[in-house]
Amino acid sequence: MITRFQRITIVKLKPVEENLNKELQFLSESLGLFSERDKERSCFRIFIELLKATKKKEGLSSDELAYKLNLSRGTVVYHLTRLIGAGLVVVNDNKYSLRDKNLESTLKKMKQDFVSAYEEIENAGREIDKKLGL
Repeated sequence: MITRFQRITIVKLKPVEENLNKELQFLSESLGLFSERDKERSCFRIFIELLKATKKKEGLSSDELAYKLNLSRGTVVYHLTRLIGAGLVVVNDNKYSLRDKNLESTLKKMKQDFVSAYEEIENAGREIDKKLGL
């Protein structure tokens, strides 16, 4: 399976004290996943539910997430689309889950995506240089 992220943002932040919730927020904010427009922190809450489901080795439908979090299905789908675009989440049989078996391996796959995309950009630059005689 080839997974292509649409957009990933990395923000360099200061590490936080050892507190699981703060560490999850640090990770999420470092990846630029959650905008200031998301006043109810819906995306973060969805992300947490998906982490819990990963621990149980299961996926969740958008309806299940909407019900658990008391959000509209449209809100859930909007945020899931962003999480998929970032490379954190995948969908199989209408069930959403973390891209890999745990967060570390998911982040490693995201890193591979970034490196691959950057190499494509470098190759395009090389081709342009050749055409320009640089």
